[in-house]
Amino acid sequence: MLAKGQTVIQYMEQLAPKHVAMPDDRIGLQLGTLNKEIKTVLIALDVNEEVVEEAIELGADLIIAHHAIIYRPLKQLQTDSPMGKVYEKLIKNDIAVYISHTNLDVTEGGMNDWMAEALGITNTLPIHDVHTEQLSKLVVFVPKSHHQEVLDAVLNAGAGSIGNYSHCSFNVEGFGTFVPGEGTDPFLGKQGKMERADEVRIETVVPQNIRSRVIQAMLKAHPYEEVAYDLYPMDLKGRSLGLGRIGKLSEPVTLAALVDVVKEKLEVPHVRVVGDLDRMVKKAAVIGGSGGSFMNTVLFKGADVLITGDIDYHTAQDALAAGLAIIDPGHNAEKIMKLKVAEWMEGKLQEHRYDTRVIASKVNTEPFRFI
Repeated sequence: MLAKGQTVIQYMEQLAPKHVAMPDDRIGLQLGTLNKEIKTVLIALDVNEEVVEEAIELGADLIIAHHAIIYRPLKQLQTDSPMGKVYEKLIKNDIAVYISHTNLDVTEGGMNDWMAEALGITNTLPIHDVHTEQLSKLVVFVPKSHHQEVLDAVLNAGAGSIGNYSHCSFNVEGFGTFVPGEGTDPFLGKQGKMERADEVRIETVVPQNIRSRVIQAMLKAHPYEEVAYDLYPMDLKGRSLGLGRIGKLSEPVTLAALVDVVKEKLEVPHVRVVGDLDRMVKKAAVIGGSGGSFMNTVLFKGADVLITGDIDYHTAQDALAAGLAIIDPGHNAEKIMKLKVAEWMEGKLQEHRYDTRVIASKVNTEPFRFI
């Protein structure tokens, strides 16, 4: 069985929810339709003509990419222009393009976590907070006979996380009353007669992004025809999600040794370096893409070294004067996402027994050549 395009993207948005993206980021479906079965998904960093040719050769119906193919509003679409040719090939071959950009950077278990993990940066926190989860309190009343079943359903759907604790809930026994009306088929009692039922009140917290999933799981497990439940907004805030990661290296190393790690783990042949190669570094910050604007932030947070792309001359001068080392592996180091997203998506599709293939693009979209 092949997955529909909407199903594939539903899974992608579980990994990288759209609501955590930076304002005005160009994410989501940018070309084509998701209203079709998907035989093959191609995961790419960029979408250029070579990537589109690769998609055509593989028979891909959908490309999930990190960088937008339409960043500014189009005033015209000329098919003899470089990008016009790309759009034309995509349309003629019925290949949809979906973009997951800063939402993939910000999300837990996304781009910046993959980069930090690869480089041995531990106990990480975001460099710049962009989103704080809104929490709700779910209260549901369940007959004692189904208490554990409903509790397991809501907790396994992701409810009940407070900080580093999971499966948090409060449960208290009591009794409920109701009168089944005409046309009802009650689990307990008879039409027109007052029923008193031994019940358990379950309370737990639910993050905004999984609220519908938790409610669906609760309703599916609950035996009542009409389920009594409430959702209350909470002043307690959930996790803070943000750009970049900062933390301690697994062990202190020289800047030169960390350069070798960056080159190996991010698969880049050359890097630009600011700072003394013999100095020891203990605390590192990493930001996929262009992170030079966060130089002062990582300095304030005590970083010895910033690992990010597209550092300009004046930022490098300022970092050198401030004592902050920089390793610049280039913007294309974000290609780490291709295999990571492909592995994650393949696992999700297999879990639900779909035959849709997921392939990481093999095209090198690095525009620079090092001579």
